[in-house]
Amino acid sequence: MNASARAEEFAPFGEGHGPLLSGAFAPISDESTFTDLPLLHGRIPADLNGVYLRTGPNPRFAPLGRYHPFDGDGMVHAAEFRAGHVTVRNRWVRTEHWQRESEAGAAAYWGIRETLPGRNDRPLKDSANTDVIGHAGRALVLWYLCGDAYQIDPVTLRTLGRQPALAAAQARISAHAKVDAATGELMFFEYGNESPTMHYGVLDAEGRLVHRVPITLPGPRLPHDMAITQRYSVLHDLPLFNDVAAMALGRHKLAFHASLPTRLGLLPRHGAGDSIRWFEFSPCYIYHVVNAWDSEDARGRWVEMIGCRYMPATDARGEVDAMRTARNVADLVMTARLWRWRMNLDTGHAEEAPLDAGHNLEFPCINAALSGQRTRFAWLADQDQRRILQWSGLRKLCLDSGRTLSAWSDSPEHSWYSEPAFAAADGPESEDHGYLISFQFDAQTRRQTLDVFDARDLSPGPIAQMLLPRHVPVGFHGCWIGAPRIDGWSQEE
Repeated sequence: MNASARAEEFAPFGEGHGPLLSGAFAPISDESTFTDLPLLHGRIPADLNGVYLRTGPNPRFAPLGRYHPFDGDGMVHAAEFRAGHVTVRNRWVRTEHWQRESEAGAAAYWGIRETLPGRNDRPLKDSANTDVIGHAGRALVLWYLCGDAYQIDPVTLRTLGRQPALAAAQARISAHAKVDAATGELMFFEYGNESPTMHYGVLDAEGRLVHRVPITLPGPRLPHDMAITQRYSVLHDLPLFNDVAAMALGRHKLAFHASLPTRLGLLPRHGAGDSIRWFEFSPCYIYHVVNAWDSEDARGRWVEMIGCRYMPATDARGEVDAMRTARNVADLVMTARLWRWRMNLDTGHAEEAPLDAGHNLEFPCINAALSGQRTRFAWLADQDQRRILQWSGLRKLCLDSGRTLSAWSDSPEHSWYSEPAFAAADGPESEDHGYLISFQFDAQTRRQTLDVFDARDLSPGPIAQMLLPRHVPVGFHGCWIGAPRIDGWSQEE
C-alpha cells in the first residue's frame, strides 16, 4: 500500500472532521472474512470454542454536522474460535436507518451533538453500535440511547432483523441489558423524555417478552447501565441528565446536578413497578457495572453492586465542577474508580466505598456464567487519561479486596485495546479458568492483532497473538458467546 492510500485508510473522510474519524478511530469501508491469520507467537488453545464479538461505530458516509462516536453506523468485528482455528469477520448491522442511507447513498441523519430524538427536521439515527450480548442462541446489538434490539447470527454476523417480541410490543431497549445464564432470562430497561420516562422488562430464555412495567422517576433521566442479582434487578437514577433549557430548544446538552443523590433501585425480577425500593448514595455517574449479588451477614440481608464510579471533576478548591463533569461525560473523558455500593434490605441502610483508588478503570467483564452471583474476579481496561477510549492495558482484580492480581500492556503510550471478554475454557475447573480476548491496535507501528491471554494470569502477556491485515477501529463493547450457547454451532463445522 502506497503512502497516499495508507493516509486515506486512517482518515477516509479527510482531517476536517477531527480526530474521532481518523487514526485509530478511522472507519473501514468494507466487510471481510480472514482465515489462516499469521500467528506472531504462541498457540491457539484447543479448549477455546465460541465467538468473541465487539461492536462499535463505523460510519459509511461523512457526517452531517459535528460527529460523536455514538453516531457511527454499528459494525461488529468477531473472532470465531473453533478447535484451534480462528476466523475473523466484520459486518455492518443492517438497521432500518442503515438501509435508508444505503438507498440514498449519503448521510440522512444527524448526530447527538446536533439533535434530539423526535426532531423531524433533524432526524436521529438508531445506529445499533454500543453493545452486543448473547441471548436465546443469537446475538443482540444495542444502542446507548435506547432503540431497537437487532438480532445477528453470532458466527456469520448476518443481520436477522429486530428482536420479534420487543418489536411487537413497540418496546425499546437500552444498551446494557443483562442475561442470567442460570435461567436464560434477559433483563432490560428503556428510558426517554415522555412519561413514564422508564420501563423495565424481562425476556425469557426463548426470547418472549414475559414482563414489562413502568418505573416512576422524578423526570427524564439518562441511565446507562443496570445490574441483576438472583432476586433483584438494580436500576439507576443518576444526577446527570439532559439540560432542560437545551432540550426545549431541541439540543442535546448534559447537566450534572451535584445536589442530587445517586439512587439505586431494587426491583424484584418480575415485580410491579411500584415495588421498587430506592437507596441514596453520593452523586456521581455510572457508565458500567461489574456485577451484583445478594448476600447476608450479621447485620442483615444485602444487595451489593460493584461498578466503575465516574469521579466528578473538581475545581481548585476541591469542590465539584458540575459543568466540567457534564462535559467530560458527554465527551467520553472517563475518570473512573472501581467502587462498591451496598444496600441493606432489612434496615434500609446504604453504604459505599472505593475498591481501588489508584487506577482509572473501565469497560469491565466477568465470567458471564456467574452474572448476578457472587464473583471473585473481574477483568478491566486501563483508561488512558490523555485520549478518550484508549485502553492502554488490561488488568485482573480481586473483587473482595480491590487488589490487582495481574496486568499487561504492550505499550502504554501506543496500545489501543478493545473491551476484553472472558471466555471460559471447555470444562472449566474454576471461576477464572479460561481466556481473556481482545483486539489490539498499535498506533505507532499501525499493527493490528488479536490477543489471547490466560485469564488466570495476564502478566506473561498473550499466549496467542495473531496479525490482522488491517486495523479494527476503536469501538465500544465486546462479549464472548461460548459454542453451547450458539444456535447451529455444530452445523457450522
